[in-house]
Amino acid sequence: MLSFGHNVADMNYEIFLALVAFAFVSSVTPGPNNTMLMASGVNFGVWRTVPHMFGIGIGFSFMIFLVGMGLMQLFDAFPVLDTVLKVVSVIYLIWLAYKTATAAPKLPDAPQTAGKPMTFFQAAAFQWVNPKAWTMAVYAITNYATAPDNTRSVWAVGTVALVFGIVNFPSVSIWTVLGQQMRRFLTSPTRLRAFNWTMAGFLLLTLIPVVFPNLFAA
Repeated sequence: MLSFGHNVADMNYEIFLALVAFAFVSSVTPGPNNTMLMASGVNFGVWRTVPHMFGIGIGFSFMIFLVGMGLMQLFDAFPVLDTVLKVVSVIYLIWLAYKTATAAPKLPDAPQTAGKPMTFFQAAAFQWVNPKAWTMAVYAITNYATAPDNTRSVWAVGTVALVFGIVNFPSVSIWTVLGQQMRRFLTSPTRLRAFNWTMAGFLLLTLIPVVFPNLFAA
């Protein structure tokens, strides 16, 4: 249940610090977003990847807010939506893996080649088919914005979304900078091609929990 005032779900200092820690750890650890950002840092550099980074942070914060406002109730009411989301996620991530593997990078000191980094709106939209983003959003709302009586306030939901928006950008920037630094070692088309195919492989690996949800079950 959602309320517009403060309730027991509103955060104390300890819960807030735990939220910040979770936002940082979940944002900075490997996943589809960070894999693509590192590949974009290699192929396009940091500055051309900035819209991609902002798209992730703002898009994911908006997603968290909608989840907290009751979006998951729609999935509870219509279970088929969960299946549809999983199918779309698998298809889109396979397509992104293909685009990553076949990217035409810009070599250092070489003229501009074909290929474009992901735009702000593309990155924001991607959060809706990103399995890790859904897991993070549901966990964050459930554990940091929901009271023991299963109620939550708009203030608490907004706080969770805002914290992720602030923490996410510097966290994901690490991967983009790392990618750009790797360019000094990826100085031939062969090495760049191998790197892009490796990143594509990592993207496909993120689909394992989606396609085989019981594989790692206890």
